[in-house]
Amino acid sequence: MRVQSLTLAVAGLALLAPGPPPAASRASDAPRGPVARQEGSVTAADLLSRVRDCTPVSRGRYRTDADAPATVPVCGTEGAVFWTADMDIDCDGRPGQRCNSTTDPAFSPATAFQQSDGRYLNAESLPFIVVPGVSTLWNHRDHGVRGGSVAAVVYGDRVQYAVVGDVGPREIIGEASYAAAEALGIRPDPRGGGVASGVTYIVFKDSRATPIESHTSAVEVGERLARSFVAGAAPAKAGTHG
Repeated sequence: MRVQSLTLAVAGLALLAPGPPPAASRASDAPRGPVARQEGSVTAADLLSRVRDCTPVSRGRYRTDADAPATVPVCGTEGAVFWTADMDIDCDGRPGQRCNSTTDPAFSPATAFQQSDGRYLNAESLPFIVVPGVSTLWNHRDHGVRGGSVAAVVYGDRVQYAVVGDVGPREIIGEASYAAAEALGIRPDPRGGGVASGVTYIVFKDSRATPIESHTSAVEVGERLARSFVAGAAPAKAGTHG
């Protein structure tokens, strides 16, 4: 697992909730059931056909791991930014049965962004991706990417919609939550799961799932924007659903 994702946690937060919490009572916290190979009608092939060419918006390239060469640019179109990299597993956030300090030696009980109720995100149940920290290399906020922005993540023939849920190291790219990896058929184990290459992350500019923890909203907004993206049309105002 790569360097632990940056978070907004205050000092000493890691001392809180050292073990898995009691069974969750909210739908957003419940374990996810079987996941379809794609969410919505836009296929992996359709999305990948629109990201064959790269117009870089980053000032350089990112590493996929701390000891890897810098080979990954962030590319941009009118309505989205995208990159193709590996996928490391982010298990940070509220501890649970699969994501906690025992299963993940680099575990942090916080994520950079929080739910509407103030709690940190649940990596086990919510598909989310990680963006690099702001640096001279690239500032995601300058491209309409913030906490809750909606992304289409493509691996093989699978499409999974997700939100931007955490912030990682400034020079490393390619990470997503346990739930996102599991839905894409990628081994989600934070100790050695993930995949070394072939994952494409497409983040729709100025989009937002409302609330951030609503996967239903992410799918509704993502599907609508993905259809416009594939059609090559200028995106409509990326409002919120859900």
